[in-house]
Amino acid sequence: MKTIKKILLVLLVLFVIAQFFGPAKNQGDLASVQPFLDETNPPENVKAILKVSCYDCHSDFTRYPWYNHITPVNYWLADHIKDGKKHLNFSNWVGNSTKRKDHKMEEFIKMVENKWMPMDSYTWIHTDAKLSDSQIKEVVDWAKKVRVAYGLEPKPQ
Repeated sequence: MKTIKKILLVLLVLFVIAQFFGPAKNQGDLASVQPFLDETNPPENVKAILKVSCYDCHSDFTRYPWYNHITPVNYWLADHIKDGKKHLNFSNWVGNSTKRKDHKMEEFIKMVENKWMPMDSYTWIHTDAKLSDSQIKEVVDWAKKVRVAYGLEPKPQ
């Protein structure tokens, strides 16, 4: 029993020390998505959906929740954000070719339609980010119009 108490004490001390360390934060400016918004021209309701449901992981601006101050949770969140930005970063939209933008919108549509985004692990805590069927339709309809505007997708009949 003495050994277990020593191990638990060491683990507790390590946990406390770990709280003084953490990953770099995604502290960019929300204005970084403005070129994306200017180019794709989403309606106000879609802008609001993107801000609440997408930007935290897919832009250079993240609204961090209270539990981000707890190690190792902050590392887990940082990894999710890094991975999300690797797949789609609205803050770097302008630097992409039209073909790449079209492909990203195609992937975006697929992920939202199939309810793979936003991820369940995100919407468990951020319940306001969970999309209703009507919100999914609004976002997908807008994204399809963006693809048509890029001229790489045939116009709907």
